[in-house]
Amino acid sequence: MTGYSLLKYLHVLLAITAVGSNITYGVWKMLGAREPAHAPFALRDISFIDQRVANPAYGGLLITGLVLLAVGQWGFRGWVIAALILFALLIVVAVGLYSRVVRQQIQVMDTEGLASAAYKRLDGQATTYGIVSLVIALAIVFMMVVKPFP
Repeated sequence: MTGYSLLKYLHVLLAITAVGSNITYGVWKMLGAREPAHAPFALRDISFIDQRVANPAYGGLLITGLVLLAVGQWGFRGWVIAALILFALLIVVAVGLYSRVVRQQIQVMDTEGLASAAYKRLDGQATTYGIVSLVIALAIVFMMVVKPFP
């Protein structure tokens, strides 16, 4: 077993953690909608997992991925460049839009309630940004696994 193999293992583990966390957000939202009394708990936990688990895992993915590029034999091939561009887009959508909207949604939930027009508007935005983020993340995983072009 080499250091490269261990680093690759960590990289894959971080990908499972980050993308897996993102996939659960829809489940949390569905469970919160089923039991409106639990919706605040679900939304706060989505935010917690996003800020404390998923986003740090994405940061670790970038670091381990760049180190793997530096010490491995892959180099900056087309699929790596495409994945890095998608990663930059993911940061904009996930951190710049999704995380911000969820924080606003929690504030509106606390002040105006779940039935308010502002909450519903933010909930729609969070859903859209969450879906877009997940699609981008899955596209990155596709690039890493399939390596579709040189």
